[in-house]
Amino acid sequence: MTTLFEIIAGLLLGTLLGALSALSMIASLSLKRWLLPVLVISQAIPVFALAPLLVLWFGYGMSSKIAMAVLIIFFPVTAAFYDGLRSTEPEWLELAQVMNAKPLAVIRHIRIPAALPAFASGLRVATAVAPIGAVVGEWVGSSKGLGFYMLYANARMQIDVMFAALVVLGVLALTIYFSVDRAMIKIVYWQKEETE
Repeated sequence: MTTLFEIIAGLLLGTLLGALSALSMIASLSLKRWLLPVLVISQAIPVFALAPLLVLWFGYGMSSKIAMAVLIIFFPVTAAFYDGLRSTEPEWLELAQVMNAKPLAVIRHIRIPAALPAFASGLRVATAVAPIGAVVGEWVGSSKGLGFYMLYANARMQIDVMFAALVVLGVLALTIYFSVDRAMIKIVYWQKEETE
């Protein structure tokens, strides 16, 4: 339950931060110049190197594990949503300009709906990798959770317990992924799935 909470909290916060970052970059060129390097750096530095720092900054509680999950989730959500916002049909934007639409109205009514399929793809990727952040955080410093349990079993050479923890983690990851996938299919209902 500890790991599940860390994954879900990290997913929610990472998605919120990623979406806000993408919207900020599309709304302001100066913010884009500042945020784009932060995005790249967040992925260039290995998460294993950041985990001890996060534990020092946020402590051994859940905060550092959630922060680690947020770091991993942040990039795919931001990159996919930003690409979706950027690739809005130019004709739609020209029509909005001809009709004197305000910039916020253009973002809300044209860019965001057009970018939702890309956002859904980014969120699916983020959901698949979210457990990594929580487990890596638990490996560095924790007294509970699946990551801690794996280290505990590894130190005692309990291979069966290690595999049991991996199976539970896999089931958690699949459950969260398919839940998010179903939600995205309902939200982006106009995007038909390829069945052939």
